[in-house]
Amino acid sequence: MNFLEQDLQELESKSLRRFLRKVESFQSREIILDGKRVLNFCSNNYLGLADDERIKAAAVKAITQYGFGSGSSRLVCGTMTEHLKLEEKIARLKKTKNALVFSSGYMANTGIISALFGKDDVIFSDRLNHASIIDGILLSRAQLKRYAHHDMQALEQGLRDSATFKKRLIVTDTVFSMDGDTARLKEIADLAHRYEALVMVDEAHAFGIFGEHGAGLAEQEGLQNQIDIQMGTLSKAAGCFGAYVAGSKNLCDYLINHARSFIYTTAMPSALAAAACEAVDIIQQDKERRRKVLSNAQHLRRGIKNLGFDTLQSTTPIIPVVVKDSSKALAISKQLLERGIFVQAIRPPTVPMHTARLRVTVMATHTQEDLDFLLHCMKGL
Repeated sequence: MNFLEQDLQELESKSLRRFLRKVESFQSREIILDGKRVLNFCSNNYLGLADDERIKAAAVKAITQYGFGSGSSRLVCGTMTEHLKLEEKIARLKKTKNALVFSSGYMANTGIISALFGKDDVIFSDRLNHASIIDGILLSRAQLKRYAHHDMQALEQGLRDSATFKKRLIVTDTVFSMDGDTARLKEIADLAHRYEALVMVDEAHAFGIFGEHGAGLAEQEGLQNQIDIQMGTLSKAAGCFGAYVAGSKNLCDYLINHARSFIYTTAMPSALAAAACEAVDIIQQDKERRRKVLSNAQHLRRGIKNLGFDTLQSTTPIIPVVVKDSSKALAISKQLLERGIFVQAIRPPTVPMHTARLRVTVMATHTQEDLDFLLHCMKGL
């Protein structure tokens, strides 16, 4: 299959080829990468919970009680006690009637959107939304209308011109995973109300970080009762695995009957659900972690800006350092790794052409010394 080698060589020539690196330790502020101990500044483990002793203990206890494998899909005999406990906890946190757990964020977005919408519907999507949202829309066969990032005028014009469609949906990330900025949720909710559209949010990078109880940006903006479909993941700030959708009882019942990525897959192991239950409790109780990660991010973002780098409109623990050129992004990532700091270079197609960057992410467990060491190493790059 010569086309495989040709494609890989073309990616290599454009500094776009990607490869895997081996982590040989806990996911923490410091990891062992390919045998070398380095500071980790590219993980989504925002609250530092991935190696938390309480979460590990919850998983071990569940393995002792339920074993590991769940045996089947949720609709056969795979729905276990810990799944239902997790769904109840998420629904209470999100202030919704029900919640439903999926095995991953990708499966949640593709399953939710393709189940709820079809060829007679239209979906408005921010141009920087996650790939799983776009794939869900494509699977649904609904008309896709992408509006420029944060362009509320374009969104309103699209809604105004969409009266002939059966159902209308506005879908957006609440925290954009590569730019680190937040959606204009209040404006989106207002437009949805005015034009009788539904709203779906992906809280993957906001869950655990924002809101009085860590429920996400919708909670922080006081909009939970105005969002029809709240989706999020348990694999980032929660430090676990899986995803959820929260909303009405009818929404969750409908998805149980129609979401193919829920129906036709083996259920999440009980140990993972139990670990996530513990993480949800920690998120609600430990407000200091949220305060610390946002404080760390503010300090580091200010320092990176002072060094002359473009961090776009980031206001979250995700700090893009835009260098535009893919080969330059790779070179800086390599230089930092040689100094003991792991920051991945992010290149097209993950980000638009000519916007290659370092994606610096901050954890609550990073120390002041960690942050200042990164800033020291970035001087002159």
